[in-house]
Amino acid sequence: MEPTLGVVLTSIVVAASITCFVKLVNLVWLRPRKLEKLLRSQGLHGNPYRPILGDTKDFAATNQAEKLRSIQLSDHILPHIFGYFHTILNNYGPNSFLWFGPWPRLNVVDPELIREILNKADVYHKPLPEMGKILTGGLVVLEGQKWAKHRKIVNPAFHIHKLKNMVPAIVLSCSNMISKWEAMVSGSDKGWCEIDVWPFLEDLAGDVISRTAFGSSHEEGTRIFQLQKEKLEMSFPLLQLIIIPGWRYLPTKANRRLRAITTQVQSLLRGIIEKRQNGMSRGDDLLGLLMESNSGIIQEHGNKKAAGMSIEDVIEECKLFYFAGSETTSSLLVWTMLLLCLHPDWQTRAREEVNRVLGKCSEPTFEDLNHLKTVTMILQEVLRLYPPLPLTARGPTETVKLGNLTIPKGVHMTLLIGQVHYDPEIWGEDAREFKPQRFAEGIPQSAKIKSAFIPFGSGPRACIGQHLAMIEAKVAIAMILRSFSFELSPAYVHAPFAVLTLQPQYGAPMILRTLQS
Repeated sequence: MEPTLGVVLTSIVVAASITCFVKLVNLVWLRPRKLEKLLRSQGLHGNPYRPILGDTKDFAATNQAEKLRSIQLSDHILPHIFGYFHTILNNYGPNSFLWFGPWPRLNVVDPELIREILNKADVYHKPLPEMGKILTGGLVVLEGQKWAKHRKIVNPAFHIHKLKNMVPAIVLSCSNMISKWEAMVSGSDKGWCEIDVWPFLEDLAGDVISRTAFGSSHEEGTRIFQLQKEKLEMSFPLLQLIIIPGWRYLPTKANRRLRAITTQVQSLLRGIIEKRQNGMSRGDDLLGLLMESNSGIIQEHGNKKAAGMSIEDVIEECKLFYFAGSETTSSLLVWTMLLLCLHPDWQTRAREEVNRVLGKCSEPTFEDLNHLKTVTMILQEVLRLYPPLPLTARGPTETVKLGNLTIPKGVHMTLLIGQVHYDPEIWGEDAREFKPQRFAEGIPQSAKIKSAFIPFGSGPRACIGQHLAMIEAKVAIAMILRSFSFELSPAYVHAPFAVLTLQPQYGAPMILRTLQS
């Protein structure tokens, strides 16, 4: 007898169910146990694997507790900012791993191994890129040939000769912020004013990227910045959900809001881009330079649009402008001001240099920035002590040899950049101290290992916007130093923590005094 349709369908459902069950068992039990055995056989240590969640629950609880906690200014920041990573390092040493759901994740603290990983972008990809896709998109989440194509198109927009034309826009944004601070100080009858500089520096970074990225569309750019900022603030509580397949499609309140923000940002960016495409002047802003480069690539390939980026691709790169261009710079500026409060001798030295190079009236030019040697040393030391991104993650696409270890696909790695920046064997016994003179002879001579300074990453995927970030930081700090002296408010609570970038959780209240011109 021929089987009935019902029997056939039942057989298909049973077979599919068995297949799914086998895959699930392999994902949450067989494969993790196999990987754990392999790692332990090579002298690596960590907690025993716990099915499905691994260390994720403890990871989220520890990090949330650390985020809310404050520390003393004299305390070592690594136990605080690394949270659960530091717990694992403390319990098991540098040759250790934790469980990010069913995926083991090695702690990597050797700068030479970090350099090797970052230099082999084709071998080591970013694991679990879902959060990156939600927050930024663009180059940061792309891999392989698509990443190479986008990087080639985006690169010309960040060439140093193009960036120097953006200095006047940066100066304008800084002038507007300084004018607000001057009004607040002059409105006080005490001769000084306590100001939480953190929200101002966040707005400054957003204003700068809006002007430098979108020029005449600055107002729409500011709205995009506000939406992207809201999305970032929502991201931290969602990190523990990354291990759940399809979590971002669940109809939760947070997911609905994330989708709404994404839709608004895409609509605003599409409108700006379409205006450019319809004949409006492209200008020298980042979007104009990006579109010009994209058109050139398409023409080189016989007007084949597939050779360039689609409008959706351009939108994703513009979203990345905001994250890379605002979060990184605002973090650098706030920690620079904090450390100059704690070290008034360096604040004085930097101000004297600024007044000598710029004079007391002229606005900074690109050429002036190259003469701010002390300011540059200070910024580099701040990037060492408070790297904007104190850690990043990678995973091999195939089984690889890393040092004396064999790392199979499925094992991820956390590159603990902050740990490297504080290593006394690399930087000396004073590694925790603020000493800008380390960089007096340049970055290569600042440490015993040349590859140990990695605030912007390294290798082919190093931060494409690092030169813009440094230009903006030099302009902002120079203009602030020339206009104000500043000291830390007694109300300041020290709570640096990485919400993707390293931020002051309770703001940065400082006492500002205007300087006589």
